[in-house]
Amino acid sequence: MSTVVTNLPETGSQSAVVALPAPDRRLHRLATVRRQEGISRRTVARRLNTTISDVKRQEDEAGDLSLSTLYKWQEALEVPVSELLVDSDEPLSSPVRNRAKLLRIMKTAVTILERTRQTPIRRMAQTLVDQLVELMPELEGVGPWPAVGKSRLPSDYGQVVHRRMPDEFFMDCGESD
Repeated sequence: MSTVVTNLPETGSQSAVVALPAPDRRLHRLATVRRQEGISRRTVARRLNTTISDVKRQEDEAGDLSLSTLYKWQEALEVPVSELLVDSDEPLSSPVRNRAKLLRIMKTAVTILERTRQTPIRRMAQTLVDQLVELMPELEGVGPWPAVGKSRLPSDYGQVVHRRMPDEFFMDCGESD
């Protein structure tokens, strides 16, 4: 730890500022758990009501986060706080790993239920959804997997639609005199 002494111009007195050492170890596993849960940064940013760049910054393993931020991540990722703080390279604990697997199965069952028109398959998918909710009640209300190639609404585009492109971008560079 180092101490920096500065002179205060208003009073001429000196003030000592103690600089804390940079952590030389990982403090959290936000990025690792997010990836293991199969959740994108964009989804986390939406759940935290923040930007993707803030999510990326907070995922820095050596970054010191407030407890309130850590609890927001816990809610966004739907995992115990202890899983976010584990300072090891071990995989998620067995219950959390199993929960993630059940969540993926539920998303698949809901996707089948919403996209099929065949009555027998719909009944089978509904039975599977009901059984999964019975096993893990917090799965109630889980949505389907996103559709690949699905058309986006204007509200889905985010801030990119509000950015203005420079006029030079649209100039025809291939013109010759």
